[in-house]
Amino acid sequence: MQPRRSMLVACLLSFVCAGTLNAQWIQSGLSGAIITALAVSDTNLFAGTYGGGVFLSSDNGTSWNQANTGLSNTYNVYALAANGMNLFAGTYGGGVFLSINNGMSWTQINTGLTNAYVNTFAVSGANLFAGTSGGGVFLSTNNGTSWTQVNTGLPKTYYVHALAVSGTNLFAGTDGGGVFLSTNNGVSWTQVNSGLTFPYVRAFAVNGTNLFAGTDGGGIFLSTNNGTAWTQVNTGLPDSFVDSFAVSGTNLFAGTWKSGIFLSTNNGTSWTQVNTALTVLNVRAFAVSGTNLFAGTNGGGVWKRPLSQMITSVHSVSSELLPDFDLEQNYPNPFNPITKIQFTIPRFSYVTLKVYNTLGEEVAMLLSENLPAGRYQVGWNAEKFAAGAYYYRISAGDFVMSKKMAFMK
Repeated sequence: MQPRRSMLVACLLSFVCAGTLNAQWIQSGLSGAIITALAVSDTNLFAGTYGGGVFLSSDNGTSWNQANTGLSNTYNVYALAANGMNLFAGTYGGGVFLSINNGMSWTQINTGLTNAYVNTFAVSGANLFAGTSGGGVFLSTNNGTSWTQVNTGLPKTYYVHALAVSGTNLFAGTDGGGVFLSTNNGVSWTQVNSGLTFPYVRAFAVNGTNLFAGTDGGGIFLSTNNGTAWTQVNTGLPDSFVDSFAVSGTNLFAGTWKSGIFLSTNNGTSWTQVNTALTVLNVRAFAVSGTNLFAGTNGGGVWKRPLSQMITSVHSVSSELLPDFDLEQNYPNPFNPITKIQFTIPRFSYVTLKVYNTLGEEVAMLLSENLPAGRYQVGWNAEKFAAGAYYYRISAGDFVMSKKMAFMK
């Protein structure tokens, strides 16, 4: 056991040093381009642009190649969606294009799509939805071979800029009409705007039972009951124009029009700016690919930053079955500002890992999910917290344990 422990300590030390020296955004290509959409398919990252079609990176954003055969550069690509081996591009004026070979070639698929101005997609099982400017919502059940307009209760005068799926619910965010809900795959819609004081919705994010709406002028709103009621959640968010979201575990990122990127680790209760070295602050699209967050900007191309520099994360250290539950001392300890916590679960368990201050108040939720048996490690970046003593507590089935750690600035 000792050699493996030494290797782990070396790894953690390497992580802490790297996180301290390189905790910033880096430009990841397509400099000067207006990025309107990002999508991930397997190990490939795609960027939709304004005036340049689609670009592909197969090396985690290190290099990009134009992937436009059959897709004219005259169409601005406003939406991208991956569903299995199928990649869909929504264009402004050309409708929908399909690629089945990672963007090497594209085919226009507009049968029944009477409005060719596509702003957004949503995938729900075998159903593909497209939101348009002036045509409402269209549904395809056969990978875009044909489309059907599904707008009962949703006036076509509203442009649909955002779509989101949460369980059996489909939400449409509109330009002036707020949010509409369909519980029957778009057959009918109901307006759900109670508490939504700004009806110009540009983006959605679904995180568990929480639905977030980014608006044009009102910041961010949260609904915990499928749109029945909305609450504005803008503490720490100075920019009221929110164009994009990204979800990673229990963490939520928001891209704004003029203030860059913000992170909330508490379901929107508060927001922290995470813009170090990001020189273009108009953020229009996000994608989580592997351990990195990619941001598409308005005129600055694509930017990249490791998630571990901004949020807590969990990954398996070992999949071996071990005889008992265990929570190890965090390392390093004391720490500044990043530390790692390792634990062992001998069987499939629902695991929570929380951090408390000396008053017993919860200050961070590091983990809340089902995990298979194995050894895991979770990182915590305490940069925004006060120096001092903290306690971390794990709960996994009947197993509960706490340990003390010290944050020194």
